[in-house]
Amino acid sequence: MDFNVRKLATDAGIFFSRAVQFTEEKLGQAEKTELDTHFESLLSRADCTKNWTEKIYRQTEVLLQPNPGARIEEFLYEKLDRKIPPRATNGEILGQFMLEAAKEFGPGTPYGSTLIKVGDCQRRLGGAQRDFLQTSSISFLTPLRNFLEGDWRTISKERRLLENRRLDLDACKARLKKAKASEAKAAAAPDFQETRPRNYVLSASASALWNEELDKAGHELRVAQTEFDRQAEVTRLLLEGINSTHVNHLRCLCEFVEAQTVYYNQCHKYMQELQRELGRGCPDSLEVNSHGVGSPTDPSAVLPLNSPSPDTDALQIEEVQPPASGTRKAKVLYAYDAGDSSELSLMADELITVYTVPGMDSDWLIGERGNQKGKVPVTYLELLS
Repeated sequence: MDFNVRKLATDAGIFFSRAVQFTEEKLGQAEKTELDTHFESLLSRADCTKNWTEKIYRQTEVLLQPNPGARIEEFLYEKLDRKIPPRATNGEILGQFMLEAAKEFGPGTPYGSTLIKVGDCQRRLGGAQRDFLQTSSISFLTPLRNFLEGDWRTISKERRLLENRRLDLDACKARLKKAKASEAKAAAAPDFQETRPRNYVLSASASALWNEELDKAGHELRVAQTEFDRQAEVTRLLLEGINSTHVNHLRCLCEFVEAQTVYYNQCHKYMQELQRELGRGCPDSLEVNSHGVGSPTDPSAVLPLNSPSPDTDALQIEEVQPPASGTRKAKVLYAYDAGDSSELSLMADELITVYTVPGMDSDWLIGERGNQKGKVPVTYLELLS
């Protein structure tokens, strides 16, 4: 190994000098070359981009893979440059368990046949999730990671070089300033009496020495200024490239949203198909009362579409009149198709008048729209007044 002690000592001296100079700048004991306002704005924008890109990247990883152990495993495979082995999604595993359970219980039994239907749906949901994870990783996570591990590292490296060039420039400015002050001091108050020839020669030699030192300091300052300007231009070009990074990330974000849309549409389609199958095969006792479990995001998940409302035979809609206590306005949250002539079909976001009558189930209200009247489910409404 080629070990250069002199170079090591020189580098250590430069590092120590820069550390001292940086500390003096922080304490206000040394002058600092300030960057222009536009350059400072580019630096701030770059730092902001890096910080938020890192946060979005990390949280997207958590969204796509909530299991931290699995994330660590995938990270190790990537660092070792090895292909990540295929891993079944939770939906696929659950579907497989349900299908195996159906074989044990008997596929001809009501429970077994339902397990087969739900298990098959879960496997399809898991497959859709797998496609979504792969698409999101390629179109969204990979570009963000490439920026953090590629472009940002290059920017950080050039910024460190620029900071070193700035410290060298300020050191040269301080050296030139000191040389000028020493020369002026020597010219104003020479150290030797010029009455004797020997002292006159020494004084002239000292003056020439300071002139030489001044010229050397001036030359070093010009070189340092040139290197600083060149490095500042390189760093500026990299920082201005952040705008292109934003454009690229915007495109990737749109692709991520598109992948999410496709994924959730597939899930909604599969669940609707499953609901229709279960609606034909499940006993009435399995229909869940939505009032008891809380309002769902999609009311059809707990209230079968076109299901008959309670007390249909006992309540004559034509004879119902608004109570003396008054009526209320309600906004329809979801579209609803009437199950029979006693119910009122609803369109999403429309406003209707609602009220209740004695003896009516608490999950239903009487709704009126113009001359139309019928029972409507409470879970589909947002009461306004």
